[in-house]
Amino acid sequence: MSARQLALDLGQRQALGREDFLIVPGNAEAVAWLDRWPDWPGPALAIYGPEGSGKSHLARVWQARSGARVVAAADLTVADVPALAETPVAVEDADRGVDERALLHLYNLLAERGQHLLLTGRQAPARWPLALADLASRLKAAPAIGLAAPDETLIAAVLVKLFADRQLRVGSEVIAFLLPRMERSFAAARSLVTALDEAALDQHSNITVPLARQVLQDRAMLANDGEES
Repeated sequence: MSARQLALDLGQRQALGREDFLIVPGNAEAVAWLDRWPDWPGPALAIYGPEGSGKSHLARVWQARSGARVVAAADLTVADVPALAETPVAVEDADRGVDERALLHLYNLLAERGQHLLLTGRQAPARWPLALADLASRLKAAPAIGLAAPDETLIAAVLVKLFADRQLRVGSEVIAFLLPRMERSFAAARSLVTALDEAALDQHSNITVPLARQVLQDRAMLANDGEES
């Protein structure tokens, strides 16, 4: 393995633990609910918010705390339910299309076994277009906690954290340069930090404003090429 490959391997760790999640007013209530587990008032909890608000990160935080299995809603089937319900379960993106019979069966079996269900989506379950009345009534009764889209202060803190995870020292001028020029989401921050790390390794340089400008321009060109093809 080359030195560059080794450096990349060491730098790609994605921190998804409770201690790695930055708590701000827009997500503090959701974090408090996860910290309350297993003392939830019912078998289910829903966390909802816009793209990039941290839903997947919180699902992984709860997975580490509870031993839950995490499944994408699109992959959930009735046949999966008995094995899944042996532990707590997190179903991600449940408002983007789910087998409603499977989700109802999963809810009921988890409740019967004294286990818990965490659901994530862009909207609260009360606004999901569910056809099964039994499922809709159960999910509407579950606590639904909203996440706010990350603001500039939070994204700045996330960038600093992501660079620190890779043991990279980056000046405040670089953060200030990136903030108004990037998508304001956790996923975009993670992707951008990865691109900057790789570019710095390729050029054997530190992460500076000129390098950041180059990386942003390159990513913009790639995005435009993708839209035109």
